[in-house]
Amino acid sequence: MLKTPLYETHLAFGAKMAPFGGWMMPIQYQGILAEHAHTRQGVSVFDICHMGEFKLQADPVLSGLDHLITQNIISMPFGSCRYGFMLNEQAGILDDLIVYRINKANWMIVVNAATISGDLAHLKENLSAGCSLENVSDKMAKLDVQGPQSLDVLKKIFGEGIGKLNYYTFSEFIFDQETCIISRTGYTGELGYEIYIANDYVGRLWKLLLKDSRVLPAGLGCRDTLRLEMSYPLYGQDLDINHTPLAAGLEKFVNFSKDFIGRDALVREQKNGPKEHLIYFQADSRRAPRHGFAILDKGRQVGTVTSGSFSPSLGKGIGMGYVAGNYDIGAQLVVKQEATEIPVRIVKKPFLKKTSLYELRINT
Repeated sequence: MLKTPLYETHLAFGAKMAPFGGWMMPIQYQGILAEHAHTRQGVSVFDICHMGEFKLQADPVLSGLDHLITQNIISMPFGSCRYGFMLNEQAGILDDLIVYRINKANWMIVVNAATISGDLAHLKENLSAGCSLENVSDKMAKLDVQGPQSLDVLKKIFGEGIGKLNYYTFSEFIFDQETCIISRTGYTGELGYEIYIANDYVGRLWKLLLKDSRVLPAGLGCRDTLRLEMSYPLYGQDLDINHTPLAAGLEKFVNFSKDFIGRDALVREQKNGPKEHLIYFQADSRRAPRHGFAILDKGRQVGTVTSGSFSPSLGKGIGMGYVAGNYDIGAQLVVKQEATEIPVRIVKKPFLKKTSLYELRINT
């Protein structure tokens, strides 16, 4: 089991640690509900050092990189990042990832912790021999600073220039004479930033962030409730090799005007329709559906819950899962495991409609 560079620091803060993606990671500090509320109202810092990072030096066409990603990366401006997928020939999702375009021929790809080795093998197998590919996951740390006050906090450390970052863009900044990359994407639905920095510097940055009275540490427990309220999928639960981007309702991250591995299978699925598709549902009570619960329609199982939790912001149980058949918004279903039965209704995503990110995007 791998340990984050901040492992001892987390223990000193009283964090509860647990295995996640092959790493021992902080699950909570003062409690999931408190950390969730603080992220929605203030600013939290998350240790996300378990994520994987690859650096590439390659022409996107000649190297075959564009052929591996569902998004059109050739058109990406320098300093931008895009969310997309790597698929197998059957269009099953090998991973969801974010591609960073540093300049004409330099890239960074951020992948999920549990898929680092598989993604690396897939890239090596399909990229041309002249492409330079380096797995820097063990050298690079990642902190996510999320919440409505995150920009004000980071300006004190990195300067006013960080305010120029638009959604899904990034730039280089200096911390303690070390160059780091800061992007503005986010997995909580709030205004937020991701800091990629060498392992040797992350401890100092973590401590400096927490010297600001507005900042508290948050664990992966509330990160899960935050992302679920925004209907953001988690690889290994809501996304996997047995489902396609179409089944997950994420076709907007697929560019059919270009060729990529899995495209033919997706085109066939477009014509025939996916065998099952992802739905979003909400209970009328505080009872929380959980991963693996059956989804029932009039007593007949039609699907399975992939993610579920109590929503601290809404005060109700929420979840998502794959079902066979077509169900309209408002349709009534039941999620069940053994003696637990929870009536739910299908809703439109996201569960939480107004956040600091939402407000910023509609006012700029």
